[in-house]
Amino acid sequence: MSRGSGKGPSLKDKLDGNELDLSLCNLNEVPVRELAALPKATVLDLSCNNLISLPSDFCSLMHLVKLDLSKNRLQQLPLDFGRLVNLQHLDLLNNRLVTLPVSFAQLKNLKWLDLKDNPLDPVLAKVAGDCLDEKQCKQAAVKVLQHMKAIQSEQDRQRQRKLQAEREMEKKREAEQRAKEAQERELRKREKAEEKERRRREYDAQKAAKQEVEKKTKKEAMQTRKPASSSRAPQPPRHKHSWSRSVLRVLLFALLCVLCALAACKLTELQHQPLCISVNTLYEDVIAALQNHKTLQNMLQQNSQQ
Repeated sequence: MSRGSGKGPSLKDKLDGNELDLSLCNLNEVPVRELAALPKATVLDLSCNNLISLPSDFCSLMHLVKLDLSKNRLQQLPLDFGRLVNLQHLDLLNNRLVTLPVSFAQLKNLKWLDLKDNPLDPVLAKVAGDCLDEKQCKQAAVKVLQHMKAIQSEQDRQRQRKLQAEREMEKKREAEQRAKEAQERELRKREKAEEKERRRREYDAQKAAKQEVEKKTKKEAMQTRKPASSSRAPQPPRHKHSWSRSVLRVLLFALLCVLCALAACKLTELQHQPLCISVNTLYEDVIAALQNHKTLQNMLQQNSQQ
């Protein structure tokens, strides 16, 4: 194993049962990959090296039960250090730690803890105590776990309050967004109704104008037809013609009746009846008168010629 890296083929040679001693090796970093390949090494001694920090994958060594990191230069532990849930004994003597990660509260099996000679936060230093003997170191483990659990609980509460505040803020933003959208919908609805009302008024106005034009056109047409009808000659009443035709038909019918009566009185046995004698006498008088009238006309014609 080369100094300064902690890597080399001799890592297994240092394994004694379940104990692996890498102390005083002048390590600047932890050989995590090689350690992960040795799950039997539940007791690991990394004391008296030059470690300033531990890599995050160091917390994957969950098989560790006892860990000695004393007399290094560690300024902090990985945030997920609490993953080492099987850890029972932890020695952090003489490092440069000020605080512990909140996940430290998850080390439920921790029974022994030494934090002496670290520039700890005053509250944490008071909780940890001096750890001058076995009893004090066991009490330190219990008290520090309780303290870190309280811090974790408080942080969880703060986180919950923050999440609750964020949820409420999100709900408030959603409510404001919904109110804004509702207001925009109402505005669009009102604008649509106003536009519809404007179009309806325009339609009514156009319809009224059209009706007015039609009315005016009709009135002008009536005024144009009136003089033309008055200029035509008055037609004779139709009832005069019908009356004349009726009189003519009556006269014709009477003449027909007279002719029929005359024929009956001349040609039938009724000629010896008194009525027929009168009719025949009247007929002969009329014929004589017509002949005299014709004779008179001839005489007048002759006189005029002379």
